[in-house]
Amino acid sequence: MKSLNVVMLAFVAALVLLPTLAAAGVAVPTEKDPVAAARAVRLAEKLRCLVCQNQTIADSSATLAQDLRKQIAEQIAAGKTDDQILDYMVARYGDFVLYQPPLKATTILLWVGPALLLLIGFFVLARILRGRRQQIDAPALSPEEQARAERLLTGDAAKEIP
Repeated sequence: MKSLNVVMLAFVAALVLLPTLAAAGVAVPTEKDPVAAARAVRLAEKLRCLVCQNQTIADSSATLAQDLRKQIAEQIAAGKTDDQILDYMVARYGDFVLYQPPLKATTILLWVGPALLLLIGFFVLARILRGRRQQIDAPALSPEEQARAERLLTGDAAKEIP
């Protein structure tokens, strides 16, 4: 009976430890390899978080950013080069995933967009200021209207009411 308990305990321990042993044989974790960890950080700083969009995946705490960092670590452990990893990310998510996308026809709006918005803003501001200037430069009151306004201001308006 004791031997059966020992065999069952060994079997349960093997089942619990099996996934850990299988994962350990696949790749060396980048946390234990400072060169690979630094390389993963360098690559993560080149990729934009698709959720946050204004942060790199190295800076983001979004779940997708964590998944992308994990993919980078797995590909580094698989022996892929930096260019291969970046090409994989671009093929999967498009040029927008690069924090500095290349200048080409499909990404021209990413590069020119901010300057274009700034120019549109200056144009709208100039139009508004020009419209205000035209309101200020409106024709002056006629002599009759000027005299009537002065009578109203001085209190002689009672004389004017018929």
